[in-house]
Amino acid sequence: MQLIVKRNNVSCSLLLITPPFTQLNTAYPATAYLKGYLNTQGVNSHQADLGIEVINKLFSKAGLDELFKRINVQNGKWTSNTLRMIRLQTNYINTIEPVIAFLQGRNNLMAYAIANGELLPEAGRFSQLDNLDWAFGSMGMVDKAKHFATLYLEDLSDLIIETIDPYFGFSRYAERLGRSASCFDELHNALQQPLTYIDELLINLLNDRIHTHQPKMVGLSVPFPGNLYSALRCAQYIKQYHPHIHITMGGGYVNTELRSIKELRLFNYIDTLTMDDGEAPLLHLIEYNEGRRTIDQLKRTFVKKDNTIAYMDGSPQEDIHQNKVGTPDYTGLDTSLYLSVIEVANPMFRLWSDGAWNKLTLAHGCYWAKCSFCDCSLDYIGRYEPNKPSQIADRMQELMDQTGNNGFHFVDEAAPPVLMRDLALELLRRNMNVIWWTNIRFEKKFTPDLCRLLKASGCMAVSGGLEVASDRILKLINKGVSIEQVSQVTKAFADAGIMVHAYLMYGFPTQTAQETIDSLEVVKQLFELGLIDSGFWHQFAMTAHSDVGLHPEKYKVKIMGGQNGSFANNDLIHADPTGAIHHKYGEGLRKAIFNYMHGVCFDYKAHEWFEFKVPKTSLAPNYINSLLKTQNELNDLHKQVIWLGQTPHTTLYKREKNKKLIEMMDITLFDKQQEQTISVKVKLGQWLIDMLSKCSIHQTEKQTLALVKKDFEDQNIGDFDAFIKSKSFAQLEAMNLLKL
Repeated sequence: MQLIVKRNNVSCSLLLITPPFTQLNTAYPATAYLKGYLNTQGVNSHQADLGIEVINKLFSKAGLDELFKRINVQNGKWTSNTLRMIRLQTNYINTIEPVIAFLQGRNNLMAYAIANGELLPEAGRFSQLDNLDWAFGSMGMVDKAKHFATLYLEDLSDLIIETIDPYFGFSRYAERLGRSASCFDELHNALQQPLTYIDELLINLLNDRIHTHQPKMVGLSVPFPGNLYSALRCAQYIKQYHPHIHITMGGGYVNTELRSIKELRLFNYIDTLTMDDGEAPLLHLIEYNEGRRTIDQLKRTFVKKDNTIAYMDGSPQEDIHQNKVGTPDYTGLDTSLYLSVIEVANPMFRLWSDGAWNKLTLAHGCYWAKCSFCDCSLDYIGRYEPNKPSQIADRMQELMDQTGNNGFHFVDEAAPPVLMRDLALELLRRNMNVIWWTNIRFEKKFTPDLCRLLKASGCMAVSGGLEVASDRILKLINKGVSIEQVSQVTKAFADAGIMVHAYLMYGFPTQTAQETIDSLEVVKQLFELGLIDSGFWHQFAMTAHSDVGLHPEKYKVKIMGGQNGSFANNDLIHADPTGAIHHKYGEGLRKAIFNYMHGVCFDYKAHEWFEFKVPKTSLAPNYINSLLKTQNELNDLHKQVIWLGQTPHTTLYKREKNKKLIEMMDITLFDKQQEQTISVKVKLGQWLIDMLSKCSIHQTEKQTLALVKKDFEDQNIGDFDAFIKSKSFAQLEAMNLLKL
């Protein structure tokens, strides 16, 4: 493939790039966030997701034809799986474009051909179907076809890794080179090798963008270790062919891994490295390159100066407040290129890979910011700054108008319950038809009524950190929750019809084998009771900026290395002399949760998932059920009373009782799914109609339970405490009278 260098005379101030690879289904939001802010400052900027563009070039008829030509020339000693795919190369080349069109939503009729199992060539990844036939009973035809098409792409990924590019991965390209890379040597050496086929596709796309936009600056977003190699490949090309362009790099990986950067060779590829939120540092760099700011007045920026690395943070200007960052702008990111894939037949798990989501933030940072494994000292967690509900709703509307999508993923560290409540009320008052999901803490503020409100506003799912399901470890982690609380909260979400994903951890310092097995038993029971829908285990990693990393003696661990490298110095190697041999448990935990997510194998004992001797669980089979005993919620008079329902229909009539005619009222309550009728005396009925009107979601005057009680008693209707325990009040609650 020939590398073509083009130039023209059109210019922009800044080109923001997401290098390969992040997600297949939706754009990673960092560049859209930055562009949204730069729009408010009148800065001419453009953006590109080169990851999804490379995918579309590679997985095309021409792309696969070139791929197989290169493989055929090598004539290597391939595995039997690769040899099978090489023999089927014509089938792959002829089916790739219809499959991609189907995954992009442009050819849904292909589902019939894909789902019947006769269209696609099949290699190693399809072997797992022998164990998944039972899962397809709960999958529709389109979902089944998406799953088959995903396996087909993963087969091609395996082929590429073995034959063309060992670093390839749909979302973790060359991740090994970036992860825990305390030394730059391996990454630097890889960059000195000839371009791979994937590199060539990337560089030609990059060159086209530079030709089109002629930027004065290029900003490389590196959110994950898997973006680092290709980001530096981009920088390497720009330095060689466009040396006048200033190259800056930032993002999640940079913020966590490169805070103590000492590696001068990195600055042979880039000019500057920015930390934490990028809005202010980028604007400062633009002003610096335009001669309106000196180098020492930059903000949170590493530069190479006098053959050393200097950190410039002399600007007196504060960070950009959340109400001034603007609405994310996805202009330039072609939404038609993204692929909706299904890796696992689980409705909650698929949210990460199926469908395009508009990304927004409810609040900067974490309102809790106390977990001992978390980097709470860093700005993106430690500086808590919420947005206003009205402004969030405004931005949601702008994004819907811009993208045509009404689905939102709020990417908060932990969404604040009070802000979620107020946003839900705002969305309902505006009659905004949206669906959304976010990350939470399983805290007690998520009452059944709050969860019902969130559901009514469009919340379809939440994900949260259960971590190690052990009360001792949760306390050590300083998670601020207990197993009982998690059980109650997940039940509230489940009862409201909101899916729940649990982030799970094993290997926290001092965690014993017994605690690991008991934790698995808790997770099994949560799945079996339908309280969580999906989950993911990861092994604890100690990081330099967490409380565990800063104070290892508190957690009875020893740091064995990882702090003295010249490049990435975030991950710490540690020894846990009092805990279990943690890495041994990973495979068993993953097997168990994979089956639980598909609703099977609950009859297995927790210890049966492991191929070595482990203790049996110490928990009773009904442990979680015992934590779900009905608790009488106190009627806090400070709570706001909200009526989400429609205006009721009323019918007056008279009923004879003890030879007397009593004036009665039937109040019919209804929503989209059901209706109920309450029969009460006229005086109470008239008060109820008035009360529901005052408590309507569309009323601006707040009605607390105390005000409702006072009004009830002022009307001399009866005993209010008895009324709220009555069948009539229970019917009102069932039809969405909420106490928040």
